Amino acid sequence: MLDKYFKLKENKTNVRTEVVAGITTFMTMAYILAVNPLILGDTGMDKGAVFTATAVSAAVATIVMALLAKLPFALAPGMGLNAFFTYTVCFGMGHSWEFALTAVFLEGIIFILLTAFNIRELIIKAIPNNVKHAISVGIGLFIAFIGLKNAGIIVSNEATFVSLGSIMDFKASGAPFVALITIIITGALLALRVKGALLIGILIGTILGFPFGITHLPETFDMTPPSVAPVFAKFQWSDIFTMDMLLVLFTFLFVDMFDTVGTLIGVSTKANMLDKEGRIPRVKQALFADSIGTAFGALMGTSTVTTYVESASGVAEGGRTGLTSLTTGVLFLLALFLSPLFLMVPAAATAPALVLVGAMMITPITKINLEDYTEMIPVFLTIIMMPLTFSIAEGIVFGMLSYVLIKLISGKVKDVTPVMYILAVLFVLKFFI
Repeated sequence: MLDKYFKLKENKTNVRTEVVAGITTFMTMAYILAVNPLILGDTGMDKGAVFTATAVSAAVATIVMALLAKLPFALAPGMGLNAFFTYTVCFGMGHSWEFALTAVFLEGIIFILLTAFNIRELIIKAIPNNVKHAISVGIGLFIAFIGLKNAGIIVSNEATFVSLGSIMDFKASGAPFVALITIIITGALLALRVKGALLIGILIGTILGFPFGITHLPETFDMTPPSVAPVFAKFQWSDIFTMDMLLVLFTFLFVDMFDTVGTLIGVSTKANMLDKEGRIPRVKQALFADSIGTAFGALMGTSTVTTYVESASGVAEGGRTGLTSLTTGVLFLLALFLSPLFLMVPAAATAPALVLVGAMMITPITKINLEDYTEMIPVFLTIIMMPLTFSIAEGIVFGMLSYVLIKLISGKVKDVTPVMYILAVLFVLKFFI
């Protein structure tokens, strides 16, 4: 039944591979269950309710992706978008969390409409193939950077922005050392082609964390999920026609749209899912899952739900169908009742998986034409700006805007489609908003 529905043989995979891939994806993104309540909780939202909203919205959106699009992508409230929700909309602009939640809900409704009219699909088709390959490479550097940062291997530095962390200073933290050891062990497992290498690496990192004091047994094993009532459907409709709402809504729309587009393209490229014309299979259904997830997530009481770049870890384990994402979605539901166990896994154990997946995702660079400067420069800007701005969306902006401008100035006007011109104008407007 599973083989027939998800076409496992056709995609050269099997149930075991898909399930292991789904578990791996979940383990690399389960941190959102701990982080999202902390970030949104700063606004005054009930943290327990946000935990439940996060788990349920991630589960529903990912299962919709599995059953509707049949693709190995997982979804959850997005990092960066939750920070914008809290620290810009609520703290910076002085709005209530109910105002921000209303903006997220409206964003989801608008995205459903844009997807229904094929506008988001049109944008994906308009992106040149070389830039699509560059998005995969850029995401690889970006998630490796996230992994190194989460493990404390690299840290912020006022003089040089980033620097090497205290790897051997066990009094400060054993996390960087544990992460480095886990990277080496997991890398060896990958070299030996051990099935489930990334997941095994996460488990090894968790065990290594005990003597270094970074893995802790749960203080309580209370399995009762907190009530979602304090944040469920708490919308504020009185300010929806204000300029502030328009500004907030535009920012949510822009960042989420190009984060999602970038993730879908990047992970699909790595998985060799793109057809000869660079199209993602069932992309409309995937975008519907993303849109439904955002609207449903807001209803539950959490920030924007988006497709997760950590899905690449499951793809790296061989995940190719919706059975991978179905597994991840089911695990999010189980997390409601087993949260103490899932939250026990430290960042130092999951960070190595992100670093190694980042390494795997740079392989499409071999498909990029680096001889033509009108192609190479936009590709380079796409790649380099993702980790440096800590944003997939900003990398796409710099890459596509430079693509249009350089092509125009160099006289290669025919290489630029009408959709690309429209996007370029929108990108320019973004800098002034």
